[in-house]
Amino acid sequence: MTPVVSGFSKLSKTDKIKWLAEHHFNNDQSTISILMKYWNADDALQQLHDEFTENTISNYYLPFSVAPNFLINNEQYTVPMTIEESSVVAAASKAAKFWQTRGGFKTEVISTTKVGQVHFMYSGNYKKLQQFFDLIKPELLSSVSHLTKNMEKRGGGVLEIELRNKTTEIDSYYQLHCTFETVDAMGANFINSCLEQFAKTMTTEAKEYSGFFDDEKNIEVVMSILSNYVPQCLVKASVSCAIQDLPATPLLSSQQYAEKFVRAVRIAEVEPYRAVTHNKGIMNGIDAVVLATGNDFRAIEAGVHAYASRNGKYTSLTHAQIKDDTFFFSIEIPLALGTVGGLTSLHPLVKLSLQLLKMPNAKKLMEITAVAGLAQNFGAINSLITTGIQQGHMKMHLMNILNQFRATETEKKQLIKYFKTNTVTHSEVVAQIEKLRA
Repeated sequence: MTPVVSGFSKLSKTDKIKWLAEHHFNNDQSTISILMKYWNADDALQQLHDEFTENTISNYYLPFSVAPNFLINNEQYTVPMTIEESSVVAAASKAAKFWQTRGGFKTEVISTTKVGQVHFMYSGNYKKLQQFFDLIKPELLSSVSHLTKNMEKRGGGVLEIELRNKTTEIDSYYQLHCTFETVDAMGANFINSCLEQFAKTMTTEAKEYSGFFDDEKNIEVVMSILSNYVPQCLVKASVSCAIQDLPATPLLSSQQYAEKFVRAVRIAEVEPYRAVTHNKGIMNGIDAVVLATGNDFRAIEAGVHAYASRNGKYTSLTHAQIKDDTFFFSIEIPLALGTVGGLTSLHPLVKLSLQLLKMPNAKKLMEITAVAGLAQNFGAINSLITTGIQQGHMKMHLMNILNQFRATETEKKQLIKYFKTNTVTHSEVVAQIEKLRA
């Protein structure tokens, strides 16, 4: 049985590893060796990574890739992508090259508002609470002036504070529903600091408010926290071209291709089982850019999937249509991203990613990231309605299978050549490796 440990966080990194090896890996020295191999030889750089989080014992590598040829609003981009699935980068690059000669991607930031809430309990008369809120609202805003000063200089700050009555859902439950503009920062720390100050000011003022009975003065703050649901932080990306400029195959004319593509998207709009996988493919592209630029992909995922369910049914984030012999394909998606603060000024590869993207502001990064999702979705649907998803995916997966079996360089060359004209399956790769080695 693994023993309970006290003071683990105070141990040195080496001692943490020794403890793990002793209690979880039977003192296997290869475990220690693997963890230490992933340390950076540059001590200062390694210390930087160690201090990103708690109890760091090593680094976990993910491939840092680039997808070229993205034409976005008539400007050329090479997009950084951090993801372990090679077919994602390949599909995005292929889609980018396809649309580059057809006008490229068009984008528009619709809004950039973010939300935070103070959740509290009040058991008194609602009209009294509303009168109290109206009275102290200016005081709430002035109480955070020391926090908003610099943000306001950049064009951001607190946009609005509303009192919301949620007692039909939970007895005595109310909110301060607050909206913010955080400009180029993702803004989580800024929003949370403002919310906690609002809560403190509200409870302090309530104790002194003469309009409350004594028992009404004890407002209980449950929590003060930003929301990762940001339906008013929206960006749209789209592509369009004449139907005759779409792919044609021996089995599908350009017109048939367009119609089949639209039907595929329509299925994702009405069928949640398909929509989840459809949107997961979109997030393959989006998460890869979010990670590469040092943003919080967990927050983005949560907000995006909530947005896909906003009308009571989970549905597609992309939409397609044919109109006047023209094919249209678009995405509208909430993306609360930042280009200042957090890892953006610390992680060397994040800084490199932003340089690669020409030092975008938050709005520009929203546009680029949405495009990556749209491109990824186009590539996936293109495969699904033509060759099927596995042909391209398994060819990209071939190298992983070969590495699993420790294929030599000579074996890799022979097998890559073989699978240029043969279908890649795990069993067939194994059979061919065994045939070579026999």
